[in-house]
Amino acid sequence: MDNKEKSKGSAGSRREAEDRDRPLSSVRNIGIIAHIDAGKTTTTERILFYAGRVHKLGEVHDGNTVMDWMVQEKERGITITSAATTCYWLDHQVNIIDTPGHVDFTAEVERSLRVLDGAIGVFCGVGGVQPQSETVWRQAERYHVPRIAFVNKLDRMGADFARVIAEMRERLHANAVAVQIPWGQEEAFQGVVDLVEMRAMLFDEESQGMRIQRMEIPDELREAATAARAELVEKVAEKDEIVLEAYLEQGDLSADVLKAGIRRVVVANEMIPVFCGSALKNKGVQPLLDAVVQYLPSPLDVPPTEGHHPKTGAVVRREADDGGPLSALVFKLSSDPYVGRIAYIRIYSGVLRKGQNVYNPRTQKRERVMGLMRVHADARDEVDFLCSGEIGAVGGLKGVTTADTLCAENDPVELLRIRFPEPVMFMAVEPRTRADKDKLAAAIQSLADEDPTCIVKQDPETGQTVISGMGELHLEILKDRMLREFKVAANTGRPMVAYQETVTRKAVREHQFDRDLGGQRHVAGVTVSVSPRERGGGNEIGIEVSTRLLPEPFRASVVSGLQDGAMTGVLSRYAVTDADIRVTDVRLDQEFSTEVAFRTAATMAFREAVMAAAPVMLEPIMALEIVTPVEYMGEVLGDVSSRRGKVNDMIAKGDIQAVHATVPLAALFGYSTAIRSLTRGRASYTMEPVQFDIVPEPLQKELLDR
Repeated sequence: MDNKEKSKGSAGSRREAEDRDRPLSSVRNIGIIAHIDAGKTTTTERILFYAGRVHKLGEVHDGNTVMDWMVQEKERGITITSAATTCYWLDHQVNIIDTPGHVDFTAEVERSLRVLDGAIGVFCGVGGVQPQSETVWRQAERYHVPRIAFVNKLDRMGADFARVIAEMRERLHANAVAVQIPWGQEEAFQGVVDLVEMRAMLFDEESQGMRIQRMEIPDELREAATAARAELVEKVAEKDEIVLEAYLEQGDLSADVLKAGIRRVVVANEMIPVFCGSALKNKGVQPLLDAVVQYLPSPLDVPPTEGHHPKTGAVVRREADDGGPLSALVFKLSSDPYVGRIAYIRIYSGVLRKGQNVYNPRTQKRERVMGLMRVHADARDEVDFLCSGEIGAVGGLKGVTTADTLCAENDPVELLRIRFPEPVMFMAVEPRTRADKDKLAAAIQSLADEDPTCIVKQDPETGQTVISGMGELHLEILKDRMLREFKVAANTGRPMVAYQETVTRKAVREHQFDRDLGGQRHVAGVTVSVSPRERGGGNEIGIEVSTRLLPEPFRASVVSGLQDGAMTGVLSRYAVTDADIRVTDVRLDQEFSTEVAFRTAATMAFREAVMAAAPVMLEPIMALEIVTPVEYMGEVLGDVSSRRGKVNDMIAKGDIQAVHATVPLAALFGYSTAIRSLTRGRASYTMEPVQFDIVPEPLQKELLDR
């Protein structure tokens, strides 16, 4: 072992490299997550400004933020790709990932949360808990990521801090508890009251909020602050025995005891401390940074990450330990015209050094690390090593894809992979000139490597290249990037709904294949059973015959044939999903059976079984939230009904109404124009995919007759 990674403390304790920037206990890996337009990027810009990482405040509306560095982000004023950076606060290293809020780029949130130890959920003080707020919250729940919350935009008309906390409790089922209350509201918002220290804070406007004035709580807020602190203490004591004992003994708590208690319940994922402010007006961001350091976990505080041994399948756990075997997860890929392919990684254990060999269990190959970097949005700083608990980037790796593991070859592990949502739209792409054909293929492949929700395939009937994505905006961005980044002019079809197919009953079919191909006889027989699975469960393939009847490599050929059949479908050209697929019998000819024969027989048996299993088409269903003035409710509800939509609930928010409905995606093309026309531009909407459902029979017949 390198002498720089020698053990600190007793034998068996975690070891830390002596030349690392900060001890593991002083590292925070956090993400900023929220609904679109809640203020994530603005909040991140303020964090970087106050931490001294940047020296000029960027604004989303001016297109000059550090984190929204892509041309498409600056033009549209939205975050498209997750951007990573590192800053330092209170002698702690804070690695930050700013994630998109738009539903079309939800995969960026998914892969970011997979590698983070904590997160800041940003909520609009006016909009409160919005549809994408719920989506990112569920994603954080899935990865058990501890969170704190920041209620932003409290200076805006209609902002209501208490209502947002109530919505968090009701709609997110979160144990949300205020640790601050606002001083003033809407135009009168001027500062915050810290309920832990019981002090008021004003943020100096001349220094862009850099200077903070701490003072006694104003008389008009004292009663509200006392009541809010009592609730905070009560909520922490409910979850933490140490705080409960101190409270019962003393009747009150010191700030240090309360802070320690809040940290324990946050790390245990049992409470969400809620902060408040206005990032755009430079109010409340430094206390939020303090909270990141005080309450969110370090890599030492989170459970060891889990994976499995690539050969034995045994469960393997890796904890943050510089002296342990290397394990790192590739969570994102990007292309750079100067550096080439860059893999963003989270190191869970060990130290990764420049020039070191790493092993990829998926490809079973060894690769050499040519360059290591710390990342600041689109800028990168070369480093010689990255330690456990850190987020960085690797250059020069050719064979990696998103969710690959990099590990030590003599102690391998394959970490749990990242789950991505199914695409809901597609469009055909073709080169404008014959000379662009190879360039287009390379550009599309590069985009697909970077983005797991960009799926590329060839249409077997037309021969066209088809790319799938999460929505119209997603496909538009992909097309724009082809032109700007890869200099490829392409003709594209209009975006289409990505339907799927499934079965509604069980069926069994056998196919015997016996042909002469290329002067050789190919013989095989396969019997396939298909039956429906629960919606959203995906396909499950099983071979229920012994290796004596179906030896390797014929088994792999059968699985490949079944996968081919599922990819192409039977009713149209859409993939079959949510099916339990079983091979129940095979016919093996010792002399003439070949891999080609088994692959073809499996595909044909599968197609025949699906045709006999009452196949139907599935369409993506969207959760639609429309925020509209009350006077337009009739028109809005009538329009939703005309689009085969179902209204789930309606919530009054002052003089506006929030309508929650589920509507088929196929009925929502051009909805932005329609809703503007119906409400004279006064309503807004957001939507996200929630499920696939069976297409009504008359519409299915119409689709198949096209």
